[in-house]
Amino acid sequence: MASLKLNGVDKIYPSGTCALYDINIETAEKEFLVILGADGSGKTSLLRVIAGLDELSSGEIFVGGKDVTEADPKDRDIAMVFRNNTLSPASTVFDNMAFGLKLRKAPQSVIEQRVKAAANILGLTEVLYRKPKVLTAAQKQRTAIGRAIVREPKLYLFDEPLSGLDENLQTELLNVIVNLQARMEGTFLYSTKSVAEALTVGTRIVVLKNGFVQQIDTPANLYDYPSNAYVAFLIGSPTINFINNAKIIKEDAKFFAAEGNIKLELPENIVKRFTAIEEYANTEKQVIIGIRPEDMQTGGEIEANVIGVGEGFVEVEADGHSFTVPAEKLNKGDKTKISCDLTRLYLFDGETRLTLLARDEGYKKNGFADSDYIPRTFKEEEEIKEKLKPAKDKKKVR
Repeated sequence: MASLKLNGVDKIYPSGTCALYDINIETAEKEFLVILGADGSGKTSLLRVIAGLDELSSGEIFVGGKDVTEADPKDRDIAMVFRNNTLSPASTVFDNMAFGLKLRKAPQSVIEQRVKAAANILGLTEVLYRKPKVLTAAQKQRTAIGRAIVREPKLYLFDEPLSGLDENLQTELLNVIVNLQARMEGTFLYSTKSVAEALTVGTRIVVLKNGFVQQIDTPANLYDYPSNAYVAFLIGSPTINFINNAKIIKEDAKFFAAEGNIKLELPENIVKRFTAIEEYANTEKQVIIGIRPEDMQTGGEIEANVIGVGEGFVEVEADGHSFTVPAEKLNKGDKTKISCDLTRLYLFDGETRLTLLARDEGYKKNGFADSDYIPRTFKEEEEIKEKLKPAKDKKKVR
């Protein structure tokens, strides 16, 4: 198996659309790296340029230390599983799985041995000589996975392989892929828009938004130490509560984060991590306060009205802000009070949206340089996208 390294990878279309910008990623051998992002984030584009199916605009790609930037797809020793069924309807499961080996003119004995071994691992032995039209959705996707693994490539790419399947099938196939990675001891890159999938399988996660990397880190670090408000919002369910347009107030050597009638005293651990707090205190600089629902509770000093009820959570309104709070036995229209664990606050700059809190001893370094990556600000990303547009399509940046 092999590691992967991307240096300054860009994918810019002639229209000026930025699919990927300055992507720098390095994996360890046998790592399970997840690419997480919403539709249009650049997940598929990233996998396709790695596989050589799409050309780079600039940058370098190394697989196992070998520069494959200009190599043809067949020479990269990479297998890719697509989100949609790409099986040949006229061929049996066996022939579909054997396709890549036949293309490389592998001996028939090798083809027989590898295909049957993969079919056994994937539970396809009984349908090996059937055609795709009689297979279940799960069997079709298992066949696509089998076609990838029989080649025994250096790198496996999975492009949203569970997309379109029902929840039970998703769980079933996710377990298959996780067990397969452990068994094959392969380096897997797995793209998904499901946060639950990403947190379940990834040793590290690359968070992408509109072609820009936001953070590359372990699931625990993404949750506890998000690099910006977007990562904080993406990682966690229910999603984090935000209070926008807040300010830092200093009174009698104490610091508060306040907006309207909501005034939260910052505890010592937050003040210590807020390295530039004096630059914000008693100024017009705005901050975004983040509070995860699991760090909130009913009871306290902030008066609130229940405006929605979910399973184990309620949505409340307090001083014009809505919060999701764990609660039982509350109904819509009830009045309550809420509070939060102030030692678990998140603070982001109101303009750049970057975190204002330095990492403390709770942060577990993962050994990769990209863990120290600081993402571009929202404004910087917008300016880059504007510059990439053809001259006739450019509009003045506001």
